Amino acid sequence: MSEGIEAIVKTAKGVREARDYSGTAPVTAYKNVRTSRSPYGKRFLSGFGTGAALPAAGIAVWQLAGSAGLASPEFLPTPLSILSAFAGLTVSGELAHHLGVSMGRAGIGFLIGGILGLLFGVLTGLFRSAEYLLDPSVQVLRLVPHLAIAPLIILWFGFGEVSKVVIIISGSFFPLYINTFMGIRGVDNKLFEVAKVLGFNPVQKLRRLILPAALPGILLGLRLSMAVAWIGLVVAELIGSQSGVGFLINEAKQNSNTEVIFVGILIFAVVGKLIDTLFRIIEHKFLHWRDSYQG
Repeated sequence: MSEGIEAIVKTAKGVREARDYSGTAPVTAYKNVRTSRSPYGKRFLSGFGTGAALPAAGIAVWQLAGSAGLASPEFLPTPLSILSAFAGLTVSGELAHHLGVSMGRAGIGFLIGGILGLLFGVLTGLFRSAEYLLDPSVQVLRLVPHLAIAPLIILWFGFGEVSKVVIIISGSFFPLYINTFMGIRGVDNKLFEVAKVLGFNPVQKLRRLILPAALPGILLGLRLSMAVAWIGLVVAELIGSQSGVGFLINEAKQNSNTEVIFVGILIFAVVGKLIDTLFRIIEHKFLHWRDSYQG
């Protein structure tokens, strides 16, 4: 199987090189195809419009069902009533306050956990002795769920800000660690032979060879770490908090205010999606050189 793939790749490269050398029309056509790809911004907006069609249809059906009395307002409030609750929280400034607190916690936890995950991933990826020493313990801790470890963290650090940040750190560390480790170990060994021929020292090898080659895995780890940090924020704020979007949801649950619960859930979903989209744009910026399948 691999021999067949290698033969195809070599044949394709030979055809392209021959066409480039001869200057024939197929090369020009190929270059025109490459340069005629639509910019990422236009493709993103087009994809966003297509992806929003299904949620928009669902919301319309939801509103019609609620207006027709097919669902209890206490069980499933209509989108318009949720929008009214959202407007009320926005005007009062309560939503901005809680959202700012939540994003601050998630940002600090993600920053610390991400840096640690990146450093440990590079260490275990570069040195097999470090892998043998550290990786088994990291893998055991990685499989412990947030809800299982959160009570212990609260017991150690109390109900203050430290415990919430530690819960977020514990979640954001592992995805970046795993993807950094796998990205480094996935670097083609032939590149190291080239670096040896070019006379790279260890620092040049890391900066100019290993990290650029492992960059796709590292950026994927960043996306996943941010997502898990956002989920860890929900766990931290629902268990014990006096502010934040999770606290807003918990308070609404105690007051049987279903509209506010939906507002909090939608805030988590929308902000999480926006953050993920930001990281996708960063990925495209740094990985635009890849000739990947577009679908």
